Amino acid sequence: MRLRSLPCLLALALPLAALAEGPAKDATELTRQSNQQWLQRLPFADRSDFDNARRGLIEAVDQPVVNADGKAVWDLQRYAFLNGEAPATVNPSLWRIAQLNSIAGLFKVTDRIYQVRGLDLANMTLIEGEHGLIVMDPLLSVETARAGLAMYFRHRPQRPVVAVIYTHPHVDHFGGVRGVIDEAQVKAGEVQVIAPQGFFEHAVSENVLAGPAMKRRAQYMYGAPLPRGPRGQVDAGLGKGVPANATVSLIAPTRLIEQPLETLRIDGVDIEFQLTPGTEAPAEMNLWLPQFKALCMAENASHVQHNVLTLRGAQVRDAKVWAHYLDQSLLRYGEQAEVVFAQHHWPTWGGAAIREYLADQRDMYAFIDSQTLRLINRGLGPTEIAAELTSLPPRLASKWYSRDYYGSLSHNVRAVYQRYMGFYDGNPATLNPLPPSDAGAHYVKALGGAERVLTLGREAYDAGDYRWVAELTRHLVFAEPDNRAARELQADALEQLGYQSENATWRNAYLTGAQELRNGVAAAASKGGSADDLVRALTPTLFFDYLGVRVDAAKAAAQDLTINWHFTDLNQDYALTLRNGVLTHRDLTRHGQADVEVSMSKATLDRIALKQTGFLKEATVGDIDISGERVKFMRFMAGLDEADGRFNIVTP
Repeated sequence: MRLRSLPCLLALALPLAALAEGPAKDATELTRQSNQQWLQRLPFADRSDFDNARRGLIEAVDQPVVNADGKAVWDLQRYAFLNGEAPATVNPSLWRIAQLNSIAGLFKVTDRIYQVRGLDLANMTLIEGEHGLIVMDPLLSVETARAGLAMYFRHRPQRPVVAVIYTHPHVDHFGGVRGVIDEAQVKAGEVQVIAPQGFFEHAVSENVLAGPAMKRRAQYMYGAPLPRGPRGQVDAGLGKGVPANATVSLIAPTRLIEQPLETLRIDGVDIEFQLTPGTEAPAEMNLWLPQFKALCMAENASHVQHNVLTLRGAQVRDAKVWAHYLDQSLLRYGEQAEVVFAQHHWPTWGGAAIREYLADQRDMYAFIDSQTLRLINRGLGPTEIAAELTSLPPRLASKWYSRDYYGSLSHNVRAVYQRYMGFYDGNPATLNPLPPSDAGAHYVKALGGAERVLTLGREAYDAGDYRWVAELTRHLVFAEPDNRAARELQADALEQLGYQSENATWRNAYLTGAQELRNGVAAAASKGGSADDLVRALTPTLFFDYLGVRVDAAKAAAQDLTINWHFTDLNQDYALTLRNGVLTHRDLTRHGQADVEVSMSKATLDRIALKQTGFLKEATVGDIDISGERVKFMRFMAGLDEADGRFNIVTP
């Protein structure tokens, strides 16, 4: 018996392989007209962002990054089509940010501060100390981080890395750490690893309990199965996308920032850390470098409207707190800063521009929070609020860095509603809704049958009412999943919605849905990169939490079992109880008398999780010792539910 797989700890490391493009269609005339109107709606003549994105370029990225097996991890040539004017199949505003995110390479930000941009979803910042180098956020993959550091050393003096700083616990900001340092240097005291309080726990746990579902939804959010091109994935909003076939690593911090404001001197560089918990990440921090009059905003301010709730799924962020910390940064550093940079996109230079940028970003999140609450208190539900709050105030809406490229006003206001009010909109008719397949069958019958639904859908499609087509055909697809005409019509509607979308993640979701309606779920949809460090960092507590998620309560309701589980290399005990179909655990203790005694090393558990061995094999050869009701225990372990990382989304 194999313990099967532990949860996905790498929702962002997605496969490079995609399904064949299939019959992706052209933009309809109505989509062409819709996209053309955007050219009059926004200030496309303002090219200052292109100047800033190119400013300080030392070396451009022109070669793919490959892994040890010779497989491409990162290849910007896949986006070579992004030149000239936007085609009819891409919203011109999205085309613009996609072009900006393609400006990639090594850049000088200011004296002694450099960035590697466009070599990954995030940026890697390099700060020159008196004798060594401080690396901030070493990207998502070992391969891209190593390539970025090599690019830097081609133009700057060779110097040792003396510190790594993680600004927050999202994998695109730490996963490449072994590409810039190794653990032996850390253990020898040669390199500090600095992070905000709570970093390690959140870095390991974020994608554990709901990991398989988050990973599957991330396929839609980042468009991993889509071809790159004008009818496929063009961007991810924060950057081009995520590395594929990548190695993800993690080295634990040696120094935590625990005070709201804390100053360290690192290799002659003074850094003031401003903790911003509960903003873009549960643990995050901005950095002020007074010697250089440079402010790093981590991921709290970028050149997009960010997510209050990401489409892949996560805990809802606090837009009110987010606005508060932006204001505190503006107040504390706004009059001094000469450049502000972040760990995505390009910097902003000049005091006046910086103050306006930080104030606008603050106002954007404050608007999302306060105006959603205003409409909540008028009795509106989440979809009604999204329908009413269709735009930021005009002055904000005209700023490119407030546009809906990654987050969107539509889904952010619904996220704020969820944070304050939960899933229920207060109408008893929605309190216990039918599941999609049952509702679909009723709707199809009420509308007069499948052919009538298709007729209505085709009429709506011809009229350009693609959202209604998607709604109508969704019911028919869930009532009759094998109805090819319904699937094709819904795919056509989703495709046009994707072509019209300004938001990169919405476009990716629409087009991925269309592709799967036509072609099915890609065989590689559940595969990701290598993340051995994250698996090894999984604590026994998180492991037992995840085992609890995998218990099928209906099957295990009568299988009471008590377990004492001892990890020999940690010298730690855990007391597990299976009762009423629920697995609970008490940490660092034992049952006085248990049905089963399990003894093994955490290292053995790690090898099982990495699929290097199996639970039954190790129990047979003796690396796992089981005494007591062995058969009952093994039956329990064999019966744990296994999540299918390729579950359907647009079909039942």
